Amino acid sequence: MSTNKNLTLFGFFTITASMVMAVYEYPSFATSGFSLLFFLLFGGIFWFIPVALCAAEMATIPGWETGGVFTWVSESLGERWGFAAIFFQFFEITVGYVPMLYFITGSLAYLLKWPGVNENPYIKLAAMLIIFWLLTFSQLGGTKYTARIARIGFIFGIVIPAILLIVLAIAYVAGGNPVHMTVSWDSFFPDFTKVNSLVILVSFILSYMGVEASASHANEMANPKKEYPIAILFLVCIAIVLSSAGGLSIAAVIPHNELNLSAGVNQTFEALITRYGMGYEWIVRVIAAFIGLGVLAEISSWIVGPSRSIYVAAQRGILPPVFRKVNKHDVPVALVMFQGVVVTIWMIVLTLGGGSGNMSFMTSMSLTVVIYLMTYVLFFIGYFHLVLNKKDIDSQAAYHVPGGRAIKALVAAFGLLTSIVAFIISFFPPSNIPGGHTGEYETILTVGYLVVLVLPFIIYEFRDRKNSTNLKNEPITTENAPEGHFVMHPKARANVKINIHPDDRLDQ
Repeated sequence: MSTNKNLTLFGFFTITASMVMAVYEYPSFATSGFSLLFFLLFGGIFWFIPVALCAAEMATIPGWETGGVFTWVSESLGERWGFAAIFFQFFEITVGYVPMLYFITGSLAYLLKWPGVNENPYIKLAAMLIIFWLLTFSQLGGTKYTARIARIGFIFGIVIPAILLIVLAIAYVAGGNPVHMTVSWDSFFPDFTKVNSLVILVSFILSYMGVEASASHANEMANPKKEYPIAILFLVCIAIVLSSAGGLSIAAVIPHNELNLSAGVNQTFEALITRYGMGYEWIVRVIAAFIGLGVLAEISSWIVGPSRSIYVAAQRGILPPVFRKVNKHDVPVALVMFQGVVVTIWMIVLTLGGGSGNMSFMTSMSLTVVIYLMTYVLFFIGYFHLVLNKKDIDSQAAYHVPGGRAIKALVAAFGLLTSIVAFIISFFPPSNIPGGHTGEYETILTVGYLVVLVLPFIIYEFRDRKNSTNLKNEPITTENAPEGHFVMHPKARANVKINIHPDDRLDQ
């Protein structure tokens, strides 16, 4: 399939910009204080860049442009492993909704002046269930207005509050107010002798996840060998600057032992604004409303995308035929409803069994990361196999990691080793989370991970090739992408333009 080579460096940045503005992750960054700079640099250099470069090489091989990690891992390691990779990618989203919903309940608590929405686990769970299922059912009617809502929510609920937070924090520090973190060369580095203090690395890895979804767009660049690495370097620099500014703003203003992970941004706005007078408290509530609506809009845009990505496996006969059924709006109803049930289970387990609010938040983030890291482990192993054992196929790629096979292997090794390190330390209970209870963290993380680990292999054993549709899908490009596609975070985007078999359309 021929692709127009009209994507500029700036154009590539605009379609990936949504991944560098995750305001709901700033409070977890802040728990590491000034050492958040170290974690962001480490994750950016040794994980984000290797993923981006290796993914672009695999995505620009003829015939590998569609299906994302499912295609890349299937073609390099075999379909069983490809299905496991896309299954883990799909499942991490089901857990990833939970900290986002926690963030919304934190905003609701400020908006309604009702702390129980964020502090009472039963009220919190009820609010999350109502919000999530309302959003899910709204998406069954199609995503016609989702793009517009997501765009408005991203600008007014994410971008503007993030900029305002940073500006107010700078004014706070410049005004000589107390700074609640230590800024020094020693505090730049975490305590490497205590593994528990390194667990927060998972939140930084999470902030970088999903860049592989944009790798296929390297095909649309006039000179991907030159332009793509520059674009990725620019993107990681912007991500580090913005995330550092957001995390440090919170760490400087809110004492560590008072920080609430799900309400930390609103907590910081309250401290920054009410110091000018309690009469300005209403502004905090307005900002909380906009932030909550921004994350609501982001969640709504995530509902259908992941289901469409795993839909490719249903077309291959790996999933039961019911998961191929779509309604008149081309929404895979069974997959979306299955996703909703799984998210509901995670919400119940994490909210009622996760200990404190902060520990539930951290557990949900860590579980999201360890599940997604399994996708990346398979991805990097597949890349090694491609480069070392399938050189004839690799040579066809439009983009190559520069430096020859030795450098390719070194870059992939950095990414794989960082993934393994992050995976291992995730299972140690964190020591820098205020108000945490570690027993629940270890139990939920271990049991949850083991359950998800075996599921794709059990499902694959029951595959039925007779249910394969044998339809060819096409890659999503900047020319054929649905409206608002690039407003979404890359990891929530559908990675193919699905061709629906006539028999898979539900009766109208």
